[in-house]
Amino acid sequence: MNNIQLLTIKGVTAIAGMHDRIQDVKNLLEQRLNLDEYSENIRPVTLNFSVVLRICLLAGLSDKSPRNLDDVNKANLTVSRTPYATTFFTKSDVGSMFETLLKLRYYDVDVDWTLPSIVSRVIGYEILKGRNMLLQEHAIDEWLTYMPLRGGRSVDAIPELNLHIGQYENGMDAFLDINSRSIANTQILVAGTTGSGKSNLISVLISQIRGASSDTHYPVNFLLFDYKGEFSDPDNAEWLQKFDTDRTAILNPMEKALPFTPFKDFTGRPINEVNLYATSLAAALVAISPAKISANMDNRLSEAIISAYKMKELKPITFKDVLENYIHLLPANKQDDTDSVISVLSQLVRNNIFADEDKVDLLRNCYIINLGGFEKDGIMAKAIVYFVISKLNNIYEKLPKQAMNDERVELRHFTVIDEAHYMLGFENKPLQNLIAVGRNKGMSIILATQNMESFKSRYFDFYANAQYPLIMRQQQQNDSVLKDLFGVSGSALQEIKQAIAGLQKGELITKDADNMALGIGKHWQKVKVTHLI
Repeated sequence: MNNIQLLTIKGVTAIAGMHDRIQDVKNLLEQRLNLDEYSENIRPVTLNFSVVLRICLLAGLSDKSPRNLDDVNKANLTVSRTPYATTFFTKSDVGSMFETLLKLRYYDVDVDWTLPSIVSRVIGYEILKGRNMLLQEHAIDEWLTYMPLRGGRSVDAIPELNLHIGQYENGMDAFLDINSRSIANTQILVAGTTGSGKSNLISVLISQIRGASSDTHYPVNFLLFDYKGEFSDPDNAEWLQKFDTDRTAILNPMEKALPFTPFKDFTGRPINEVNLYATSLAAALVAISPAKISANMDNRLSEAIISAYKMKELKPITFKDVLENYIHLLPANKQDDTDSVISVLSQLVRNNIFADEDKVDLLRNCYIINLGGFEKDGIMAKAIVYFVISKLNNIYEKLPKQAMNDERVELRHFTVIDEAHYMLGFENKPLQNLIAVGRNKGMSIILATQNMESFKSRYFDFYANAQYPLIMRQQQQNDSVLKDLFGVSGSALQEIKQAIAGLQKGELITKDADNMALGIGKHWQKVKVTHLI
């Protein structure tokens, strides 16, 4: 009897279109769990697909009817190359339980449990069997008690974030390890021109991080700056399901102020901290302004910020407070004039892009900020990204170091800046600080831009701080950047330039860290990215 074979769930992959097939069960479960209405700052439950798949699998395996491979084969299940989320079988150590239940249900069936393709089909068959059972009237109520509740955290439970992004040229799966203790940092750079598949790659990265973590005691949430508005588009609502979130994650500052203040709270802090903060904040407003701001204006702006904080007893201020204090500091005969600082502050006040107080926790949920209605290189888009990044800095300053165990470190949150070149061409201190603080606070940044040259500016070498540069099709190449990124020169440099020039949509070049460390072979590999959106 074949049940003496060792069954392993390692290497099994999902059935093609599985998420679409169980969407109706997911909707029904969420409908039973959620109230009809919630207050503004309370979000309804959105179930992780892994939870729903597990419930369906358990329901299917609970059916005691005889099994045979003919039924599995007749189901015409196409095995994809997409693995289940890494937590699917490791959550609460359910893997051994599923292996036991599978052997129990198929104890008298001749199944070759050593073949991952057959095990994948059997698991897919049982999930769909469970789906059909749960859609029967009243059946779903019996399974709601299985819903896993998040309890205490254990450092042993830190999820493995080994992102499966596609396949190498030799057909082997391509992974990005972003939280083992052996890597230097978790920053990812993406460079690809329009039509290179950059948006799909970003989606794969988000989906993989969320799929591996959102069902654990260490969920990794994200903040995405959506410059083109494509991730916020109602026509692309199914993308959000792949990120284990929904449309409540979308924030549109053109319609409603972002639900938090970008300003620090200095209550109980020494005034000297306000003075230093005022200088950096004034520099920020100067940096995002396209107009010339003189040294006198800059100094007056710093004084206005300090005055505003004093009036608010060191509590968070507003742009309106700064504007009013700035005008008050002008000579009486100049207070009706409009200089460059007043112009910038007036735009920020008029557009009302931030709330006066924090109404949400940026780290505890996923958010997509829709910038599609703003001029990409304009003051408003720059201000939103700049000050939200500054807000994240404020939050991270107060956090302890991330948890870690013998193998992995905790990743708390990741920020995705699409079209990042608009934020890299000036002295962007908050972004630089966020990258620096992310090394020991559990934060990752994904910077995506159209050209690799954007990552090397006179202000900051972003690629020098990146674990993974992912180079897609380029309009132009920069020899200096390629030499630094891949450690190549001469004929090897020409070879990689030819490889980049020949990239098709959805392909990328990344570093081969092992070969680079050994100084042998090619220092790069080509990857065909998984098609997700």
